Amino acid sequence: MSRIRRPAVIATSVLLAGSAGLLGTVPAAATAPSPATAASYVALGDSYASGGGTRAYIDDGTGCQRSVYGYPSLIAAADGFDLNLRACSGATVADVARTQLDALDAGTGYVTISAGGNDAGFAAVLTECAQPAWSSDCNGAVDGAEAVIDNIVPGWLSGLYAGIRARAPQATVVVVGYPRLFDSGDCNAGTWFSPHEQARLNAAADLLDARLSAAASAAGFGYLNPTTAFVSHAVCEAPEWLNGLSMPINESYHPNRAGHSEGYAPLVSPVLTGGPLVVTADVLARAEGSTARITDRQRGYATRDAGIRPEVFVKPDLDTPEARAAGLLAGVDLGSRASIDAVDARFSAIQAGASGFITEVTAVAAGVEVQVVQAGRQAVQAGRQVVDAAQAWGRALSVLLGG
Repeated sequence: MSRIRRPAVIATSVLLAGSAGLLGTVPAAATAPSPATAASYVALGDSYASGGGTRAYIDDGTGCQRSVYGYPSLIAAADGFDLNLRACSGATVADVARTQLDALDAGTGYVTISAGGNDAGFAAVLTECAQPAWSSDCNGAVDGAEAVIDNIVPGWLSGLYAGIRARAPQATVVVVGYPRLFDSGDCNAGTWFSPHEQARLNAAADLLDARLSAAASAAGFGYLNPTTAFVSHAVCEAPEWLNGLSMPINESYHPNRAGHSEGYAPLVSPVLTGGPLVVTADVLARAEGSTARITDRQRGYATRDAGIRPEVFVKPDLDTPEARAAGLLAGVDLGSRASIDAVDARFSAIQAGASGFITEVTAVAAGVEVQVVQAGRQAVQAGRQVVDAAQAWGRALSVLLGG
C-alpha cells in the first residue's frame, strides 16, 4: 500500500484560469470505493486546489480547470475518500463563500481550502511585472497587492472560515498556502522578471502566507505552508514543480503534475489526515478512475460556477500601442532584442533603487515619529510633575495660613 494506515481515522476536514479537456479512460479495476461507504472530503478554493497547471481537466461544462491530477484527488484516491472537488480556477474568497460552501454539511469530515491569491490580483501583478521595466510599474502593482493582503484579505478570510466551521462543525479544516514562484531566476525568453521583481513577488507570497496562517490559527484550523518544500522546484528549476511561461498561457505559474504529486499531496496529507502519502502508480490509477464520478458531481454545479471569472496571466506583447509608446519614450529599438534587454536592465536598476529609497525614507519617518511620540510623552510626564508639585505647595501653604 502507498499509505501508512492509522489505527483510527481522525475526523478532519486550499490561482489562475482554465480550459477543459476530457481525460482518458482507465481500467475499471482502478475505480475508487463507493461514495456510500467513504469518508466525505470537500476541496474548496481556487486553481491551486482545483488542479490548474496539470494540463488535463475534467469535462464538467465549466472553466474551473478541475483535474484528477491535483492533490485533492490524489489524497482522496489514497484513502478512498468521497471527494467533492468544488475548487475552481479564478475563485476569490467571495466566490468560495457564494458558490462552494453549500457542499459542506454536518457529515463532512475533511476540508481543504486555498483562497486569497485571486483577491490580491496575482495574475494581474504577474502580467505587469513580466513586462520590460521600461513599460511597466511592477513596484506599484506589488504595493497594491500587498495593501489588499494586509488590509482587506484578513477580514474576508475570517468571514469565510467562520462560514466553513458553521457548515462543517465536526470537520478538521486545513488551509493550504502558496509557494514562492522564483528561486534562482527566470529562464523564459518571453518575460522580463528582474531579480528585484522576483524578490518582491516572493515577498508578497510570503505576506499572503503569513495572513493565511494567522487567520487559520484564529479559526482553529490547520495550516500548510509549502514554501520550504518548493525551494529548488520553483520556476525554471530542475525538477520544476511550478510552470513558468507556458502554452496554453493559462497553465503558466501554477503547480504542474509533479508539483501536486510530489509537492502538495505529500505535504497536505499529514496535516489533513495524520499520515504520510506517497503517490504511487496505484494511487494515480485510482485518481484517474474517479474521473467520471467527479465529473458527474461537478456538472450539477455548472450554472453556479459559470459566474466565476478566471484571472488570466497575459504574456508580454511589445507590439501594442502602449508598449511602442513606452519604448519610444525610453529610447528602445523594438527591432533589437539587445536594445530591449539593455534598457530593461537600466530601468530595472532604477526601479530597484527607488524601491529601496522609499523603504529607507519610510523607516526614517517611522523613527522620527517614534521620537516625537516619546518626546511628547516625556513632556506630559513633566507637566504632571509640575502640577503635582504645585498642588503640594498649595496644601502646605494652606496649613501654614491655618487653612
